[in-house]
Amino acid sequence: MILAANLKTNLTRDKTNKYIKGLEKFLNESKSGQEVFVFPATSSLDYHEKSSVVVGAQNAYPVQNGAFTGEIGLEHLEEFGIKTILIGHSERRHILGETQESLVKKFAFYKSQGFKIIYCIGEPLTVREAGHEKMMEYISAQYEGIDTEYKDLIIAYEPVWAIGTGLTPTLEEIENIHKELKRKSPAPMLYGGSVKVTNAKEVLELQNVDGILVGSAALYLEHFCSMVSYADQIEKIAGEK
Repeated sequence: MILAANLKTNLTRDKTNKYIKGLEKFLNESKSGQEVFVFPATSSLDYHEKSSVVVGAQNAYPVQNGAFTGEIGLEHLEEFGIKTILIGHSERRHILGETQESLVKKFAFYKSQGFKIIYCIGEPLTVREAGHEKMMEYISAQYEGIDTEYKDLIIAYEPVWAIGTGLTPTLEEIENIHKELKRKSPAPMLYGGSVKVTNAKEVLELQNVDGILVGSAALYLEHFCSMVSYADQIEKIAGEK
């Protein structure tokens, strides 16, 4: 399974390095078989040699370098050996105003550089309340211009209304929409949206859920390690059947 921690605008570089070292220690001692990602804040990026944790960027501009104040480019990611990026997170779309057109350009650029891309999709509450057809139209528009067959693509479904609110769709709703969305791409699909240590196991057990994208709950290293353990347990039980 895939477990990704989005640290957002939290943890200094020193705290992030301690977090990653603690996570590496856990993964090595537990001999976990999961694919684990951490996305630190931009100023907390660093070089992690031969790490069992894949470190990625929360955002970068689709250029090598240039006159783009406040942004970082490929050159900055290459300095730290980073080849993974998060694109389309709802906070980038809805708070920072990234358009589908800009996300398509970013996706195409980092795809051309061979990056692993976690691409986020999801709907706000007003769209969800407009009915299933409207919701699927809204989500489908977020696939426009994206190479859904890209071999290093991971898709994360995150209902916007569930992020950081403590609200979550029912397990049945998560399972059903993942099933429907999987028809659009062969890429692994993660669930994100108020995932925490108390519900992660149930979510990971669902059909068509290949992992989780965790936000604020991942700031607690012990909690995130517990989620990785849940995935190991689930795979062990499945392997014994």
